[in-house]
Amino acid sequence: MGRAFEYRKASKMKRWGQMSRIFPRLGKIITMAAKEGGLDPDTNSKLRNAIQNAKAHNVPKDNIDAAIKRAAGKDSETIVETMYEGKGPHGILVIVECATDNTTRTVANMRSYFNRAGGSFVPSGSLDFMFTRKAVIEFDKTEGMNIEDLELELIDAGLEEIDEEGGVVYAYGEYTQFGSLMKAIEDMGIQVKKSSLQRFPNSPVEFNEEQTEDIEKLLEKIDNDEDVQAVFTNMA
Repeated sequence: MGRAFEYRKASKMKRWGQMSRIFPRLGKIITMAAKEGGLDPDTNSKLRNAIQNAKAHNVPKDNIDAAIKRAAGKDSETIVETMYEGKGPHGILVIVECATDNTTRTVANMRSYFNRAGGSFVPSGSLDFMFTRKAVIEFDKTEGMNIEDLELELIDAGLEEIDEEGGVVYAYGEYTQFGSLMKAIEDMGIQVKKSSLQRFPNSPVEFNEEQTEDIEKLLEKIDNDEDVQAVFTNMA
């Protein structure tokens, strides 16, 4: 499965730069999850997953607790999830997922990035069918763990594919099976490191070095925006 198709992949946190930029982004996810499903991670699976992801990126406990408390505040800002679709230089297709307290600001910024790169926005939903959304769950391979046996045990929970690389196991499933797959893995006593919903292009496209440089300039601009949570492209 092409983890490389997801623009951020393993380098996304590096692109975010310093921790002062990483932590607020992860904090937004925690706050949204807490406001949506409650402050207790034991009864709010979305919050539990958000906390797991934050811990995987070394977010301090104080920061996590503060993000949860913000959700309980009467005057807490309303953060909404938005998605933008566009075409960039050389026809690259881009889907941008954001979390923002000001959609007017966010859409203006996104439109500016695409326009300056010679690209353009496309109507919402225009690119969705060109990507397949998958649940991706990551955990460490422990001593004695048999990947083939694990695959058989997780198929009924929605597992479609499993891969292991560098001691890390990646379990893929249909995005609608995210909850059941996560629960099955946790019920087996496996400690999940990270979990996410990612978009994989159905027809990835190769670009030459010069084209890739132009595309990267746009993606860097988008990725540096504080409201951006994830960027997906059809680049192979």
